Amino acid sequence: MAVVWIPALMRDLTGGEERVEVPGRTVRQIVDNLGAVYPGMRDRLCVNEQLNPRLSVVVDGQVSTLRLNQPVQDDSQVRFMPVMHGGC
Repeated sequence: MAVVWIPALMRDLTGGEERVEVPGRTVRQIVDNLGAVYPGMRDRLCVNEQLNPRLSVVVDGQVSTLRLNQPVQDDSQVRFMPVMHGGC
């Protein structure tokens, strides 16, 4: 199962767990499975069936351009991170 690192502001939904193991072959399946185990998680990660535009998903160290459609392996590391804006 993939390891999902839980953002600090969402750990109230996981009982304080920093990371959890979740089955899924895509980020969408991971999000759905997270929501099934941790009520409210999907609502924080998604807006209108899409990944929240304020979040990026990082799979195995690479920021995904496929977002919810990004494939995930059994040994993948998945992180949801705030989108960074600005700079020069």
